[in-house]
Amino acid sequence: MQKRSDLMLKGAERAPHRSLLRAGGFTDRELEKPIIGIANSFNEVIPGHTHLDKLVEAAKAGVYAAGGTPVVFNTIGVCDGIAMNHYGMKYSLPSRELIADSLEIMAMAHPFDGLLLMASCDKIVPGMLIAAARLDIPSIFISGGPMLPGRIEGKEAGLDKVFEAVGRLKSGDIDENELRQFECEACPGAGSCSGMFTANTMGNLAEALGMALPLNGSIPAVYAQRMWLAKETGHHAVELVKKGIRPRQIMTQQAFENTIAVDMALGGSTNSALHIPAIAYYADVDIRLDDFGRIADKTPHLTTIAPAGPHHVIDFFYAGGVPAVMAELEKKGLLHAGEMTVTGLSQGDLLKSIDAGIKDKAVIRPIDKPVHPTGALAVLKGNLAPRGAIVKQAAVAQEMLQHAGPARVFHSEEAAFEAIVGGKIQVGDVIVIRYEGPQGGPGMQEMLSPTSALAGMGMDKQVALITDGRFSGATRGSAIGHISPEASARGPIAAIEEGDIIEIDIPKRSLNLRLEDDEIQARLSRLPEFEMKVKTGYLARYARFVSSADKGAVFPK
Repeated sequence: MQKRSDLMLKGAERAPHRSLLRAGGFTDRELEKPIIGIANSFNEVIPGHTHLDKLVEAAKAGVYAAGGTPVVFNTIGVCDGIAMNHYGMKYSLPSRELIADSLEIMAMAHPFDGLLLMASCDKIVPGMLIAAARLDIPSIFISGGPMLPGRIEGKEAGLDKVFEAVGRLKSGDIDENELRQFECEACPGAGSCSGMFTANTMGNLAEALGMALPLNGSIPAVYAQRMWLAKETGHHAVELVKKGIRPRQIMTQQAFENTIAVDMALGGSTNSALHIPAIAYYADVDIRLDDFGRIADKTPHLTTIAPAGPHHVIDFFYAGGVPAVMAELEKKGLLHAGEMTVTGLSQGDLLKSIDAGIKDKAVIRPIDKPVHPTGALAVLKGNLAPRGAIVKQAAVAQEMLQHAGPARVFHSEEAAFEAIVGGKIQVGDVIVIRYEGPQGGPGMQEMLSPTSALAGMGMDKQVALITDGRFSGATRGSAIGHISPEASARGPIAAIEEGDIIEIDIPKRSLNLRLEDDEIQARLSRLPEFEMKVKTGYLARYARFVSSADKGAVFPK
């Protein structure tokens, strides 16, 4: 079998190349086997990554046991929680493309036969899957797994409760000592924050896409099963090379539709509406925000995981995880069961082989008794969002599903946050945060601080928030993001003036400004040309090339 790695290993003219590899300790026997590049995003900053140095050793053992040779290299990673609510958050989404670029560079400069992608957290997971789609080299993904929830006053809690506690402190509901208790006890150790936030959403959706082994997204980071899974992932990395199975054979139109369906059933992060279209785009599959709306309207919401419910990802693991959800969807014909997976089996055959099913109906509901009859996310359109906007409807209070109120306009997340904690927002207001889109931000900041402050102050059932930016997977309340076109592209959100009435109707999927179209266009025509906020460096380059949110915030091919 001719191997891709022959480009750097075979023939007399490659003696210098082999000499350099020997300097790294590789033997003749190792260089004759399939070379598996392991992209590892281990670092000591992000709790979802601090244990990957140990997990990678298990993956290497799996590669060796299957007859391959593992070669480890590293990528960067941004912790969205630590980057939140300051300038650093502008770099989070842009890091996704940089991660994909770095994997492309490594895999092309050193032609590995296959790739094993190991990462946790918000932009690193989709960044690696984008690289797999672009490179189309036999590839498999494993995440670091979810964090265990903390316990505060006898109740389970995650990072979302710490952000909300800040709002509770500002409103006088708790004191500094109680805030410190949340700070010290909500995040007990390694792993991606314990709810179905963006990191765990993407870890679970990697299974639905077919690019990761069963329970990849839900086995806790600190469990022995995570080590077992890493070894099995290493084994399958070698098998994929031997069988010649490549990512684009797995990442098909139907596979992405499966992924969106599982996302709707899970109640995942709204950020999935950025990442799934982006991965598809680089795989030459056309997935848009409209596809989320179409699939959401026919897919029931089956889980009650934070922030949309009381449970955490560990509960989801014990309830059966993604395989249980997919088995339920298959019962109603909502799954393309014939799609290939990294196991070499179709999704349907894989579910049968592991006897997938619900083990706790309080956490994963049967499809005939869903939490909600339609998907957890909803796509809204109207004169404020001609190309769409996204909301996690499963995390919106009943009384806020329909709302009309006066606009309170801010040109940055920071300004809005100061107004919220400063008591300047009134019941019924609609907070507008604009010029925070992919280009306008630049970088499309994640806005957990303002939404959590509203929740902590008890205003999430009284105030709505709309933005051309995005939200954390931990956000709850009437928080509508990804409004497209964004303000910097003269989208209608740029025309809103203080006090204008904004009408939100989530059941009817509409988002409108109570103005005639002629007046909206007249206001837009009077706006000065948008001036980039950042003039140099990576963010300036990113802003020049990035697309709107409805297309996944991607670069031209």
